[in-house]
Amino acid sequence: MAKGGEAEKSNRAGRAAQERARQVIEDQRRQRVRRQQLIAAAVGVGLVAVVVAVMVFVKLTSSDDAAPTAAPTGQAAADVVRTVTTVPAGVLDQVGKGKVNALPKAVTGLAALTADGKPAVVYIGAEYCPFCASQRWAVVVALSRFGTFTNLGLTHSASDDVFPNTATLTFHGSSYTSQVLAFQGVETAGNERKGNGYAPLDSLTQQQHQLITTVNAPPYVPKDAAGSIPFLDIGNRYVISGGSFSPELLKGRSAAEIAAELSRPDSAITRAVVGAANAITTAICKITNDQPAEVCTGSAAKAYAGSLG
Repeated sequence: MAKGGEAEKSNRAGRAAQERARQVIEDQRRQRVRRQQLIAAAVGVGLVAVVVAVMVFVKLTSSDDAAPTAAPTGQAAADVVRTVTTVPAGVLDQVGKGKVNALPKAVTGLAALTADGKPAVVYIGAEYCPFCASQRWAVVVALSRFGTFTNLGLTHSASDDVFPNTATLTFHGSSYTSQVLAFQGVETAGNERKGNGYAPLDSLTQQQHQLITTVNAPPYVPKDAAGSIPFLDIGNRYVISGGSFSPELLKGRSAAEIAAELSRPDSAITRAVVGAANAITTAICKITNDQPAEVCTGSAAKAYAGSLG
């Protein structure tokens, strides 16, 4: 009996050891399954995070600022041009100085800039340029007080530059007539990429090239602004190198919306566009000997009379 009891105890101990071993193996298997589940869950979360991140990125990069808006054509374009070229005198007078970041700078020692026997204003820019885009609104408002544009078009700045797709007008293909003033508007390039740059548009004349290299340079403009566009030469008596206000003000606005703002003297857009136009008008009156009188004797044209030199 003693030997039988010992044998039974030994058998029980063996079975217990086997059970413990089986339990260890089972625990290890469960741990492996758990690790695999955790890994799978982590990967799933990671994939979701990646997908969400991609969706956020796409949303951000495909915002209204980055997506080009087709410029109006036909009657819609004609309506915009008519509005911009006929800003009411009451609005111009009420805005006065408005809110402008850069004024025409008086220059001396240069021969008068003329064309066709009249004092001349030369604008040099490019359609891809966002600062050109904002500046054209003011230039068109000002020049429309002295003459008439024909075939002004609508476009936007480049989609891959700062302040992308800023709605604007373009001088490419346009002409200008005036009894007292000559105007040359040059767009050296479009807003579509071609190679490492943008598709060329208008070529500079020899005189215009000389203005860029000699007048759009020190001492007439700061060294860090030399060669910048937009460049506006007002009879070789005043120059503006760069924009009069930031294109950020026009962010997200269509050409029609910007034009519509110009009837509201209290609008931030109007204060910038019309304020800059009034400064340009003041400078132009200096080179036309205050002609036409109905423009140059008005309060809008005199807003910057004491500020330009």
